[in-house]
Amino acid sequence: MGRRTVLRRALAATVALGVAALPVHTAVADTPGPYSYAPDARTIEGAQSTTDAEQLNAGATYRSSIPFDGKLYYRLELDSRETAYVSATAVPGPAATVSYADGIKVSIQDGDGHRCFSGESANARFGATAGVRPITAWSSVSIGPDESTCRTSGTYYMLVERTSGTDSAPGRWNLELQYVSEPAVRSGGPTVAPKTWDSASPEALVGEPRSRPGGTGFSDARALGQGVWTGRIGAGQTLFYRVPVDWGQQLHTTAELGTSSGDGIVGSALVMQLYNPVRGFVDDVGAAYGGSQRTAGLEPLPPVRYENRYALADRTSAMRFAGWYYLVLHLSPEVAEKFGDGPLGLTLRVRVSGTAQSGPSYDGVAEPRDVFEVSAGDREAAASGSEQAGPRDEKTAMKLLAAGGIGTGVVLVAGLGVWTLVARRRAAGAQRG
Repeated sequence: MGRRTVLRRALAATVALGVAALPVHTAVADTPGPYSYAPDARTIEGAQSTTDAEQLNAGATYRSSIPFDGKLYYRLELDSRETAYVSATAVPGPAATVSYADGIKVSIQDGDGHRCFSGESANARFGATAGVRPITAWSSVSIGPDESTCRTSGTYYMLVERTSGTDSAPGRWNLELQYVSEPAVRSGGPTVAPKTWDSASPEALVGEPRSRPGGTGFSDARALGQGVWTGRIGAGQTLFYRVPVDWGQQLHTTAELGTSSGDGIVGSALVMQLYNPVRGFVDDVGAAYGGSQRTAGLEPLPPVRYENRYALADRTSAMRFAGWYYLVLHLSPEVAEKFGDGPLGLTLRVRVSGTAQSGPSYDGVAEPRDVFEVSAGDREAAASGSEQAGPRDEKTAMKLLAAGGIGTGVVLVAGLGVWTLVARRRAAGAQRG
């Protein structure tokens, strides 16, 4: 009986150590904190010259920083018939001050200094809200014989520039960088954008609201499915949500601020932005606030189709692939001056209409893998409100499980050693007795 007692105690201690070795998941706070960077993001230093530029790998996320009026280069090694998407999210410190003209600019250049992409989406500014918040710009390049420039595989450069106005404040901004690779499609697909699609606004979505607090970055954006969702947003805060949208489906979203006590009006109180699966800007909408409920809704967007990329309008071109679409909401800090520091109620109405269709026949694998797909796991995440994406985060979960398993395994092996030692000593004592 004494030996069994010792073994039970050793087992309990080992199990406790094993549990301590597993990853810990904390509850979502009512008040979101600073920007949440990707947990696997590697720190990289931007170079002031292309000669010293460090390489970015497809499917990876990085952390960096940019000085005032800085220009930083990062190297890309692109394969033939590949479309590369790069994005930069600028995150000023909480004590920073920003102006209307402050922002960042992203471009891709070839070895001769030619810019491979240009457009409004390559620039991001703080704009009228002038609140400190994350802002994201993106750029892309398609390698192939049909391109007028940047046609061959080889070395390219991502350039991140910090833009400023006459009253801009100095200081470094943190950056989160992402590089996504899309393979070419097999021949035979359409090469022109659809001319017609259902652009009528759907009926207002009704139903019992469900609580779903937002995340604080792309990496922990809270998943939403079709339905009515509620949360709270404080002055100066930025919330991140994500919605799975499959090929052939349309996304419709509105955001409503609840009532509050106070007096006055804030002209650019709420900003809602939509980003596609590669963090490319799609569209945005703003709303003033005067204490009574106020709704802001995005204009109808086209169904997700591969051939949307051939459209002239940026908002149509950005709806070019299936996957997670990100809703980013920011409440101006000026709201606190007129309506107090307490957070305001927020209601999101999300509708995903249309039947999911088959996607294009890719001639290769995207990086990250499955980034342009919507899986059953994604739909489950949207229903449960997961903070992590479906297929890609299943892999991350497996990595965490493996890491936790390794740690726990080490502890369990050590525990087995203790059990064996105790048993042998007890047996030896019994024999001597």
